[in-house]
Amino acid sequence: MPPLLDVRGLTVLFPQSRALPASNARAGSASPVAAVRGLSFSIAPGEVLGLVGESGSGKSVTSLAIMGLLPSAARVTGEIVFQNGDASAAQLTRLEPEQLRQLRGSRMAMIFQEPMTALNPVMRVGDQIAEAVLAHERVSKTEAWRRAVEGMREVAIADPEERARSYPHQLSGGMRQRVMIAMAIVNRPQLLIADEPTTALDVTIQQQILDLLNELRQKFGLAMLFISHDLAVVSHVADRVAVMYAGSLVEAGSKADIFQSPAHPYTQGLLRAIPTLATDRARPLATIEGTVPPIAQLPAGCTFEPRCEFRVAACAVEFPPLVEVNAGHWARCPVLNPRS
Repeated sequence: MPPLLDVRGLTVLFPQSRALPASNARAGSASPVAAVRGLSFSIAPGEVLGLVGESGSGKSVTSLAIMGLLPSAARVTGEIVFQNGDASAAQLTRLEPEQLRQLRGSRMAMIFQEPMTALNPVMRVGDQIAEAVLAHERVSKTEAWRRAVEGMREVAIADPEERARSYPHQLSGGMRQRVMIAMAIVNRPQLLIADEPTTALDVTIQQQILDLLNELRQKFGLAMLFISHDLAVVSHVADRVAVMYAGSLVEAGSKADIFQSPAHPYTQGLLRAIPTLATDRARPLATIEGTVPPIAQLPAGCTFEPRCEFRVAACAVEFPPLVEVNAGHWARCPVLNPRS
């Protein structure tokens, strides 16, 4: 069976900001910078892929590229192949805007990080969910409203008939996120992209949202791209994990591969930085020295080389390829993975 989503060599370029120092531009030109470069991964039907990395690593840009929501200044190359449910594949980067709009919200949907900015503040939440129905199906407004209320019931919103008449500011943060999830699943998509869906929530509500997403995944057979910087959260929801750093994929594998046998120094550093019950409270938490380089000033070789404790001279010369460490487990490190 082919993957539901197959991303091949995705690169996203943005024009360089005029605010950058002139020394950042090559030979005085405004060379574009790569927010994502050469990214490849796939998601099988019903599978959850966790996409992790620090802020600025390119996770959200990747999700927006898949959904076709990047600004017009962005230049996207590579292939994003989506099995659209009628025994044919759609190459999303080649679709006309109207064709992409028909897929977006029906076959694939997205939950955004901050629902207060994603929801329209002057529309009742029920109307906003109903609008998603009317955008893709020829039904009456009454039927669209009924489905909106039913969608709110499916995401465990109490008294959905009454809550559907509320405005976003009248709901709690957790309730607004449930509304966003209801809007995403109301048309029964095959693929759900969740971009940091629990970041702004407290721990208790965060767990409730994760449990809800897992229930909906099983109920509707959803495939999911779950984006987060929180490895602890990803460990609970993902089947496979892909780790990004400075716009590129540095490691990918099963959840067991990533959390039990990490092969890239960056992944190892992230895992060391997670406190556990066994962590010695008398000692400072482990950190990764240095900072993520600006995308306009990436090193010529391995992007993690300036921060890496295992680096050798060759790491600064050439960008290393992804190499299969074990079956289905890939890493981009010539030092810890000498076969590269």
